[in-house]
Amino acid sequence: MNAIANSNKIKTLAKMGYIARGVVYMVIGGLAVLAALGQGGETTDSKGAILEIMHQPFGTFLLVILVIGLFGFVVWRTIQAINDTDAHGSSAKGLVVRGALLVSAVSHGLLALWTLKVLLGNKNKGQGGQQLLESDFGQIIIGLAGIAFVGSGVAHIYKGWNASFERYMSFPQDKNLWAKPLCQFGLIARGIVWCIVAWFCITSALSAKSGEIKGMVDALELLRESPQGIWLFGIVATGLFAFGVYSVLEAFYRRINIDTDFKQGVANLRASVSRSD
Repeated sequence: MNAIANSNKIKTLAKMGYIARGVVYMVIGGLAVLAALGQGGETTDSKGAILEIMHQPFGTFLLVILVIGLFGFVVWRTIQAINDTDAHGSSAKGLVVRGALLVSAVSHGLLALWTLKVLLGNKNKGQGGQQLLESDFGQIIIGLAGIAFVGSGVAHIYKGWNASFERYMSFPQDKNLWAKPLCQFGLIARGIVWCIVAWFCITSALSAKSGEIKGMVDALELLRESPQGIWLFGIVATGLFAFGVYSVLEAFYRRINIDTDFKQGVANLRASVSRSD
């Protein structure tokens, strides 16, 4: 009975996590769409989206729920990676995917901690990029991050183009007609943004220039200033909103398999890494 109860709690946390991520991306995409339409929106990133939520009615309450959801996502991502709940296996490809899930857990954990700081009154986004770029070690880290963003971006585009997310989620017949293409659109749009961010990271590391590390805001601005201008920017902005909807849909329609033996999962992962060596 305890195992069942724990499993249900983790499933609830996972669902809250998908919704939290979805809300953040719907705010990012929504603001960018408004900017593309000339309706007063702006380009922003995850932290900017959180600040925008903070300024809404009941903003503090919404951020409390968001923090819980983000930490829930951290728990779920960690279990996905350690226990291999989606059966990626222990091949080189499987270990890379599971490693990416751990990275996702860390990144969302950092975002959750930053959101908690906002709730406590600290709204500083941080300016650590210049110091990082000025050190040799920092340039290596940023270059590696760029390579990781390339992998993530290409994986998102592939996942969207081939609709491989259907391995883990299925929609009711009455929703499949619009839900599937919307999810594909959202994944491809996020993949494009990550590839642009990767380019920023890699070129910054190679040129060793000083300044702030460029991210999602700069990627959107690059699209906005491209020869295709506002149309390309608007399409990708709409795609990021669609990715947010996709994430929310995951909360309702994704198969969330829980292996409650976490210690065994850790042992299995260690064994897999040892064999790969």
